[in-house]
Amino acid sequence: MKRVLTTAVLLSACTPNGGGDSSGSPPTVAPPAVGMSVAGLDSVAAFLRQKVEEDAFPGGVLLVGRRGAVAYTVAVGVYGDDDPRPVDENTIYDLASLTKVIGLTTAIMFLVADGVLDIERPVVDYVPEFSGGARNEVTVRHLLTHTSGLTAWVPLYLETNDAEDALRYIYESDLENPPGEHYSYSDLGAILLGQVVERVATTSLDALLRERAFHPLGMMATQYRPPAELHAQIAPTEEDPWRGRLVRGEVHDRNAFHLGGVSGHAGLFSTAPDLARFALWMLDIYHGRLADNRPRLPTEVVRDFTSLQPGPEGSTRALGWDTPTPGGGASSGHHLNPTSFGHTGFTGTSIWVDPVRDLFIILLTNRVHPTRDNQALIPLRGVVADMVVESIVDDPPRASNPR
Repeated sequence: MKRVLTTAVLLSACTPNGGGDSSGSPPTVAPPAVGMSVAGLDSVAAFLRQKVEEDAFPGGVLLVGRRGAVAYTVAVGVYGDDDPRPVDENTIYDLASLTKVIGLTTAIMFLVADGVLDIERPVVDYVPEFSGGARNEVTVRHLLTHTSGLTAWVPLYLETNDAEDALRYIYESDLENPPGEHYSYSDLGAILLGQVVERVATTSLDALLRERAFHPLGMMATQYRPPAELHAQIAPTEEDPWRGRLVRGEVHDRNAFHLGGVSGHAGLFSTAPDLARFALWMLDIYHGRLADNRPRLPTEVVRDFTSLQPGPEGSTRALGWDTPTPGGGASSGHHLNPTSFGHTGFTGTSIWVDPVRDLFIILLTNRVHPTRDNQALIPLRGVVADMVVESIVDDPPRASNPR
């Protein structure tokens, strides 16, 4: 099926100035101002338009930033099968598992910086219900690195009656492996981490993020449970047989929906410009150049959380964040530096940040519309990352970066 397409590239001749305005909004510059090729980035846009034509996803937004500025934004495709409006840079997407890093991990970094959360302590110290046997040995670090031994996924929306029952299920779950011995990406672990945050902060996860991060950064479109008046601006996700309706404006993840829409593992909605504010903020802290009124975090905390952690064979995990796959491949492609950090989301979202190149790549799509069975986008994210890096003219990409 051929879809209506649009391309909106934001280019200007501004000079990059680091952190942008006081709200954290980065300036927009022409790609050559930050060492990038217009032709190279246009080729990424052409690639994405081609993939929309091939039905890899209905529509999406790519935003590329470098050296404190947005260098390229392109919107391609439409909202969905029953909504032929072209998407634009302000289209809101369900972030899915980007929630784990934009939301959950950020909340944990604040609590660690406040000195009220120690990631080396057992989870049971913060959530007493998670106790008994090997559960007593699971630390917050284990949950952040997906080495807790918890099951990767369970259909809580089918196995439990309500949110309280679902949390009890996790608290009483037997571990599949001893803590620290095996890497297994676990949504259950992220849900449990959300409870750690709420117990320590004595407030809800969404309230903490809104007050400490999103509103101070000017990320006004980034939120859980967006109100009905925003639903027309939100890209639809799946025609969900379990809910019996097209999902739009409510979280796609069924477990997150079962938990009330706010969870550590999924539930956030956002736009590409909002995530650019976030990426710039992280890079400015990482490089020690945050010099305005945006929220403060110690550089050492951000660097620790975004660095590859010791762990079992096969793990590429930082703390909450992921790092590039050795030898290339996956959503990180072949060219990002080993110090890069990023994450993906099931709905078709991804973010990658390369501190060495002072680069960030944001790709938001609704590839699960109208069905999650469409897997075509998944191998394309790494191609997009490679093409973006290859468009850098003052730092030619190296071969695949082994560790």
